[in-house]
Amino acid sequence: MEQELLKVFDEQHKQIGVETREEIHKLGLWHETFQCWFIGKNKGKEYVYLQLRSDLKKDYPGLLDITAAGHLLESETVIDGIREVKEELGIDVLYEELYSLGVMKYSVTTGDFVDNELAHVFLYDCALEWEQFTLQAEEVSGIVRVEISQFVSLWQGELEEIEVIGFKVEADGTRSPIHQKVEKASFVPHEQSYYEEICKELISFPSKNQLSC
Repeated sequence: MEQELLKVFDEQHKQIGVETREEIHKLGLWHETFQCWFIGKNKGKEYVYLQLRSDLKKDYPGLLDITAAGHLLESETVIDGIREVKEELGIDVLYEELYSLGVMKYSVTTGDFVDNELAHVFLYDCALEWEQFTLQAEEVSGIVRVEISQFVSLWQGELEEIEVIGFKVEADGTRSPIHQKVEKASFVPHEQSYYEEICKELISFPSKNQLSC
């Protein structure tokens, strides 16, 4: 996995080379990622879906994160990034069904791990049952949803904790329900400004579907 080749860019999003994923995070080189946030409506309330990162992950194990996301390989275009949704969640999504939020640039340093991303960010307005999710065990251990209003209030500093519901896949393959309170520390530490930008987009996007999950 660490020998994956990724494109390297300058801060103006001009490609300047190719490097291994390991070196990119060691040197803090700018690279592209694909990010897809699932949203939807249930009983009149708007929700955003989050993945629970597997405890097997090298980076940020056990934390809540973007519904589906991943690096774009050297040979891939942005459209190819849709594979992340299928691989991580088992959900078939067409690129044409996604709503683009453009490219968001952000930088996060955690110890020796430097993550400078040019993220192609999308929203997906979904209508899914919990049972439709088939999670990639080494990447994702669960899926939860939270009311968008609560998610926004958390990142705007109006709430210290919010309620999430969903499920987690245990080591033996069984699913156990999740219904608990979480705080900012429960999330992957993307920049505060990134979460604020996502919140702004979530508020302004009109979800059209009625979820039954």
